[in-house]
Amino acid sequence: MSRNTTGEQMVNDTSSTHLSPNDRWLSANVLLISFSACFADLGYQAVLAVFPLFLVNQLAAPAYMFGIATAISYGPGAAFGLIGGRMGDKYGHKKMALAGNLLIPLLSLAGLATNAAGAISLFAGGWWARNFRSPPRRAMLAEVVVPANRAKAFGFLHALDIGGGFLAATAALLLLLAHVALWKIFLFTIVPLLCSSLVLSFVRAGRSGAVIPQTTGAKTAAEEHSDRKLYRRLLWATGLYGFSSFSFGFPIITVDQATHSPAMAVLSYVVFFGISALAGLATGHLAGRGVRFLAIGGYAIGAIGTAGMGVVGLLHWPYALYYLCVSLMGLALGVIETLEPAILSRIIPKGSTGGGMGALTATRSLGLFAANIVMGVLYQHGPMWSYGYAAVLAFAAAIVMLAAE
Repeated sequence: MSRNTTGEQMVNDTSSTHLSPNDRWLSANVLLISFSACFADLGYQAVLAVFPLFLVNQLAAPAYMFGIATAISYGPGAAFGLIGGRMGDKYGHKKMALAGNLLIPLLSLAGLATNAAGAISLFAGGWWARNFRSPPRRAMLAEVVVPANRAKAFGFLHALDIGGGFLAATAALLLLLAHVALWKIFLFTIVPLLCSSLVLSFVRAGRSGAVIPQTTGAKTAAEEHSDRKLYRRLLWATGLYGFSSFSFGFPIITVDQATHSPAMAVLSYVVFFGISALAGLATGHLAGRGVRFLAIGGYAIGAIGTAGMGVVGLLHWPYALYYLCVSLMGLALGVIETLEPAILSRIIPKGSTGGGMGALTATRSLGLFAANIVMGVLYQHGPMWSYGYAAVLAFAAAIVMLAAE
């Protein structure tokens, strides 16, 4: 097979002693990993839904402080992602995934803070733990699924992951409508986060020295060169898209300012998660999935949705159009979170899956670190400036990936 199709096709694997191309991809391990992700998002995404409102409205911090909070979370979080992946390769992915997962509830304690500094510190600590466990968890999924089925598995993981976020945002919306205090909403999220760790503990994968199935047969020098080239392109595109990405707290703030309704603002989060979950599930089963699909259906569509957030406010269009924009952003995220790890898992060397997934997380997080600072600063001059900046870089990421074909 030509390596020009590396990102476009799945290949069968026969090298593993415990997997074969005919194995069902929706195994008990895939279900456990995915439901663990669902419970985790059910917890911390509810925190993310109300944290910007808590910080800006209750603690009276300016909007740019939210940008600083997310930048602090994503910046050092890049290092935690890289370290988590590499430690998983060395000590076992399951141990590292559980260690990080158990510390995510630090996010939930942010609701008890009485000042912005305390809230941001706890929020960042929980997010660093989340970044630490994400690469090992992805490596565990790659371990239990043959390359031919990984897009389906990662799509299913994303669907349940984001499905948990959808439920979290819905729950947060209902609790806000019921006038439940924000600090109580924060504390409620500890329960699903602990359930996530419990479910993950039952996964039979991720032991130290476990082999991640790769493509059939030895690769030629030309194939290895093509893989390295695609890997670099993927990291460049991931980084650029990271520089265009931002915490969804910004759209929540935008909709809140347009509608003067926290409930309508959180509704945008519900729409975003619902569309993203469906997109991830569909992407894993679509034919022709690969580099071009990632570039256009992921990065480019994300750019259009992001630009729309600024245009709607600039031209004073009906605020209902914000929900169309966040739908496009959710569609893009579903495609990206499914295809990036699926493509990466097929082109990185054996024994380095965790490190490769860590590099993916770190590259995105570094971009997010800068993006949230820039978004916070530009937002003070008008949403169009911040969303316009993000859209340009997202289009650049699409161009980089298209050039990899």
